[in-house]
Amino acid sequence: MSGFRTLRAFLEFCESKGDLKRVTREVDWAYEVTEIACREAKHEGPALLFENVKGARFPLAVNVLASHRRIEWALGRSPRAIGAEIEEIFHAVPPKKLADLWKLRGSLPRVLASRPQHIERGPAQEFSLGADLDPLPILQLWPHDGGRFITFPLVFTEDPDTHGRNLGLYRIHVYDKQTTGMHWQIGKGGGFHFYKAEKRGEGLEVAIAVGADPATLLAGVAPLPEGIDELAFAGFLRGAPTRMSRSRSLKMRVPADAEFVIEGIVPAGERRTEGPFGDHFGHYSHAAPFPVFHVKNVTHRAQPIFQASVVGKPPQEDKFMGEAVQEMFTGVLKVIHPEIVDLWAYFEAGFHNLLVVSVENRFAKEGKKTALGLMGTGQLSLTKMIVLVDGDVNPRDRAQVFEAIAKHFDPAEDLMLLPGVPLDTLDFTSFKMNLGSKMVLDAQSHAKHAGSSGNSPDTGRSPAALLTTVADPRAFDTRGVGRIVAHRLAWGGMLVVQVSGDGRDIIETLVQRPEYAAVRLIVAVSGDVPLDDDELLLWGIFTRFDCARDSIPAHTQSRGAWLTCSGPLGIDATFKEGYPAPVENLPEIIAKVDGWWGKA
Repeated sequence: MSGFRTLRAFLEFCESKGDLKRVTREVDWAYEVTEIACREAKHEGPALLFENVKGARFPLAVNVLASHRRIEWALGRSPRAIGAEIEEIFHAVPPKKLADLWKLRGSLPRVLASRPQHIERGPAQEFSLGADLDPLPILQLWPHDGGRFITFPLVFTEDPDTHGRNLGLYRIHVYDKQTTGMHWQIGKGGGFHFYKAEKRGEGLEVAIAVGADPATLLAGVAPLPEGIDELAFAGFLRGAPTRMSRSRSLKMRVPADAEFVIEGIVPAGERRTEGPFGDHFGHYSHAAPFPVFHVKNVTHRAQPIFQASVVGKPPQEDKFMGEAVQEMFTGVLKVIHPEIVDLWAYFEAGFHNLLVVSVENRFAKEGKKTALGLMGTGQLSLTKMIVLVDGDVNPRDRAQVFEAIAKHFDPAEDLMLLPGVPLDTLDFTSFKMNLGSKMVLDAQSHAKHAGSSGNSPDTGRSPAALLTTVADPRAFDTRGVGRIVAHRLAWGGMLVVQVSGDGRDIIETLVQRPEYAAVRLIVAVSGDVPLDDDELLLWGIFTRFDCARDSIPAHTQSRGAWLTCSGPLGIDATFKEGYPAPVENLPEIIAKVDGWWGKA
């Protein structure tokens, strides 16, 4: 049992462990908090409590869950242990015999705690600011953001038909003290509720809680099936029911123990430009029309703490939250797909852009069936690229993954492209919001495929041996449109060239060279992607290419509707005209923070 009902209780616990840093100096809500939070997230620094934010009446907490240790403190145990318990419950339900129920006796208190508790009035609504957001320490994270954003909002909506509740995290662009955007991305529960309400010509009531206990924060990002109450999951994690109370101005109930609750309505038929915003893909997402939220009332508890999360180039707080959620729900996916040994989505790629799945095939190419199934499952439906590996390959180890690609991947048989499919709203690589393409790379040993013919494209050599035979690609940089600046054989399985200028022409040259016949992937990145930084290298590759447009096979052959590729597969992951800029802080802000942060 975690035992934390409020954000303040958790922060006080962190402080008792020496893992909370109070900042009494005045800090600016524009960019300065961002710079400090980014620095601390990189080395799992302490949670931060800014007690004096310029122009605000309330303190601000950031990086609350930006470390593995604080995640475990928040949950009272490791996310993996919670995942094992959830998997055991799924295996035992429905029970086939009395012994199945007996096995679940340890989980019974958590299961009983799943039902939210209704109370008449909670601490979150003790005080009211009226319809006024101005006193809150709302941040502008990056210089080209469209304005200030509430970045850790717990957004509550109800289905107009069933009144089933949804909790989700959607950034809130603040236009003025009474009006904000509502960034309901593709496939989000709140967006589905609004879709129903708008079809009727009705507005949708919305409550936004800011500042909550860790269990509620993690439940808000959990990939629960549509229709499953996130607050029930929060109660399960906490081991105590989530308390809900009547709101002051809405018909719906709101979290009784939150720090702030912003009550309002999203009218039907109203849209306003939302964004741009420097999001967790490390680039600015383009401005676009989104629904509008009108504030009716802002309430808060005594001595409240506002909460924000900084997003941008990895690593940030979302790394730790996303990895915890993966640990908790991998077991559920293994119940649905028993052939899965393990899977891992990489935070460096914004989670949705790279998912590695280890599969124990029970029949030939079962992994491909698994990949297609995952691409239609909940939030995993937003996954852009899946790499399949053998059951004895650790999908969390990038070196093992790319070694498997080098040894086993053959574009002629192991490449699957899916163009014209739904994609994460934040993905900009197709130049069409919510649409793009997906890719599956099968890097499993053909000899291990049950029922396989045994025809294996494996190189028969360790990828490490390629280091002695791969020629310097600058020797073949002959087209003159672009120039190779540097190169790296990354993780033994992927040749990466850093280029200046047109990356596509360079890739088209390199994939044809016989010197690279044994290299399965050849990737071009732009000069702002450091080749010696593993995290930023994955970020630079997987956030910057459209699977269908930017994949460049050495050779293609058409047989009716069947298109086969052979030779090395090239990927042009360079920055292209029309892409939104990557996020960078202002030099003067960096210099300002250099002048005082980390100094006595």
